[in-house]
Amino acid sequence: MKDPILVIMAAGMGSRYGGLKQIDPVDNAGDIIMDFSVFDAMKAGFKKFVFVIKREIEKDFKEVIGDRISQRAEVHYVFQELTKVPEGTVIPEGRIKPWGTGHAILCCKEVLDAPFAVINADDFYGRDAFQKLYDHLISIQEEEPMKIAMVGYVLENTLTDNGHVARGVCRVSEDGYLQKIDERTMIQKIDGQAHYSEDGGESFVPVANDAPVSMNMWGFPLAYLRALEEKFPVFLQTTVKENPLKSEFYLPIVVDELLSEKAATVKVLHSADKWFGVTYKEDKPAVMAGIQGLKDAGLYPQDLWKE
Repeated sequence: MKDPILVIMAAGMGSRYGGLKQIDPVDNAGDIIMDFSVFDAMKAGFKKFVFVIKREIEKDFKEVIGDRISQRAEVHYVFQELTKVPEGTVIPEGRIKPWGTGHAILCCKEVLDAPFAVINADDFYGRDAFQKLYDHLISIQEEEPMKIAMVGYVLENTLTDNGHVARGVCRVSEDGYLQKIDERTMIQKIDGQAHYSEDGGESFVPVANDAPVSMNMWGFPLAYLRALEEKFPVFLQTTVKENPLKSEFYLPIVVDELLSEKAATVKVLHSADKWFGVTYKEDKPAVMAGIQGLKDAGLYPQDLWKE
C-alpha cells in the first residue's frame, strides 16, 4: 500500500483573512496554525501533502507556509476553481462562491493515488488525531463497503468563550461507528453548559458537553473519490437549480448519502486533545497561551522548524 496523503483545504483562506499576508502567527516563532498541523502529520508518518488553494493566493501561500513545507516533504498545489466542472455544465450567472469541500477534493484527483486524510487549514487538531488517522489509513484496503474514518472531538473542547460556533454533533453507535451528523450552526456555552439554537438565538436547547463533534477531519479510501465523481454531476443538476448562487457540495453530505446507501462505514476515532481555532479575534490570546503551554510541556519544540 502507498503512503497515505494529507489534503489541506485552504482555498477560503485569502477571503477570510483579507489576504494571506494578514494571517497572524500563533507563537513567538512566527508559526501559523497550519504549521502545527503539518508538523504533527509528519510526526505521524505523512510524507505527501496537497494544499487546495485559490490560484490568486499561490504566491502569498508559498511565502507564508508552502516553501517552508516543501523543503521537508512532497508538496502539491491544487487550485479550486469554479470552472472545474463536468463538460457541458452551465455555471449560473453571478455565481462567485466555490462549489464546496467535496468539489475541493475532486480538484485533487490527479494527485491522489493512495488513501487520504482531509483537514481544514486553520484548525489545530493535535498530535493524537493525526496518528490515529494515519494508522487507520494504513490499515484500510479497497473493499466494499468503503471504510471511512472521522476524528471526533469532545464538544466542550471545541467551544469558544467569545461567541457561538457551528459544529456537527455526531450520533455514534455503541461499537464506535457514525450513524448521523446533526449540523448545529449556533452552539455556545451558557453558564458552563453547551446549548444550541435553531432560531437565531431566540431559544436554546442543552446538548451534552461530552458529545462527539466533527471538526472536518476525515480519512478516505480512494473509492470515496470515485463516489464524489459520481455524485457531483447530480448536485449540479439538482441542488444548484434550487440555489444557484450559494449551494455547496459538502464532504459530510456525501458521507451521509453513502451511509444511507450502506455503501460505506465511518469509524469514529476519538481524540481527547483540545481543538484550537481563531473563530473570533478575541480567541487569539487563548490560542497562543494554549500552544505555548503545549510547548512548555515538551510536546513541541520552542522553535517548530529549527531542527
